[in-house]
Amino acid sequence: MPQSSNTKATLIGAAIAAGAAWAAHKAVDQIWVASSGHKPPRADDEGDAALAEILVAAAVTGAVISIVRVLATRGAARIGSR
Repeated sequence: MPQSSNTKATLIGAAIAAGAAWAAHKAVDQIWVASSGHKPPRADDEGDAALAEILVAAAVTGAVISIVRVLATRGAARIGSR
């Protein structure tokens, strides 16, 4: 029986982490628009964004999403272990 609850906790943790990453991505986009006046550059954009702006956008987005996913996964694991 513990295997079943462990699988359920893993799936719930993954869903929570994915939702948190999505929300963090949307928050970074909104903050970027508020501070720069346009959306952050994306890999599939054909615009003429400067390399520095592309690197900053990638670093900020990646860092925020990674931190949020770790925190969400740890929180879900903590709740699941109760």
